[in-house]
Amino acid sequence: MTTPRVRIQTQDFDPSTELVALRQGDRRVGAVCSFLGTVRDWHPDASAEVLSMELEHYPGMTEKAIEAMVDAALARFNIYAVQVIHRVGLLQPLDQIVWVAVSSAHRGEAFQACEFLMDYLKTQAPFWKKEQTPEGARWVDARVSDDAALQRWGIKASNA
Repeated sequence: MTTPRVRIQTQDFDPSTELVALRQGDRRVGAVCSFLGTVRDWHPDASAEVLSMELEHYPGMTEKAIEAMVDAALARFNIYAVQVIHRVGLLQPLDQIVWVAVSSAHRGEAFQACEFLMDYLKTQAPFWKKEQTPEGARWVDARVSDDAALQRWGIKASNA
């Protein structure tokens, strides 16, 4: 059974299980790099306490956009497999929100591809994030630092 490269879901996931599935039976793999993002209880730009975060997306469109990002990583780096899991719905501080994992023969390619995908996801994935704070709800925009991180890969953020 092949593991899907991209999953958008409301339910939580187990990184250990996902890691095993990513490298299952591939004897070429010498490195796996992963990133696990969690919901923080504050927003660094606003110095505001975050009580919860709600993520919205357009089913089908979001998966297609992230699949294109995965294709770009596979074309750019010498990697074997990629997995991206992104949660949507209502999330609380400490909840897992995103998982990116990459396998390759060597660590350098895996690290670069994982970072490339996260930089891409932060600015280009079609998600809409709303944070609940003690002062009320507010929509979260991409940060300038996220756009700059993407630009170092030679990609201009489409929202810039």
